[in-house]
Amino acid sequence: MFFGRERRRKLEESEVTEKEEPKPVESSESDKAEEPGKAEGSPAESDAPAQPDEAAEKQAEKKPAEPQKPAEPDWKTLYALTLADFDNYKKRAARDREDSYRFAEADILNDVLPAVDNLQLALANAAEKKDDPFVKGVQLVYDTLLKSLKDHGAEPFDSVGKDLDTERMEAIATLPSEDVEEGKVSIESKKGWMLKGKVLRIAQVVVSSGKPA
Repeated sequence: MFFGRERRRKLEESEVTEKEEPKPVESSESDKAEEPGKAEGSPAESDAPAQPDEAAEKQAEKKPAEPQKPAEPDWKTLYALTLADFDNYKKRAARDREDSYRFAEADILNDVLPAVDNLQLALANAAEKKDDPFVKGVQLVYDTLLKSLKDHGAEPFDSVGKDLDTERMEAIATLPSEDVEEGKVSIESKKGWMLKGKVLRIAQVVVSSGKPA
């Protein structure tokens, strides 16, 4: 009787012990697939190498874009352009200075030309008295003036027997002529002058209308 009770008590204790001990939980297939590092092709294994690159890209996107620095100028090209501009300026300044001198000189020479015309007219009227000392003195003054004008670049040009050039000649009349063809200059009333290749004073001429009827 005693042994029967003792045995029953031991059986009850063993049942209680079995009920209290937790049983190991068996992981399901879905849980195994979610565990990193166990299932092949899992997201943890495939994304592991790409995590640093993604973090760097996100960090780069967060940084503000740096403003672009302006490109440095081409100093050699700027130097060449500046040198060319300065050279052109020197040439232009020299040309302007030369033009100023020439125009100032032209004004003075134009004031002298009437005196030359008068001396030429006096010598033409005294052609028969070339041996006269007074006429020789007038000729000497006339020659001296012509030389001075030539030294400054001023020279007379002939118009008689040439076609009418409106840039260098001014026709003041038209007269018939036995010796000169129609349309050509027959008489030179006032001599024309050139100064360094440009017209200093136009010539006043008479144009031939051909032989008289």
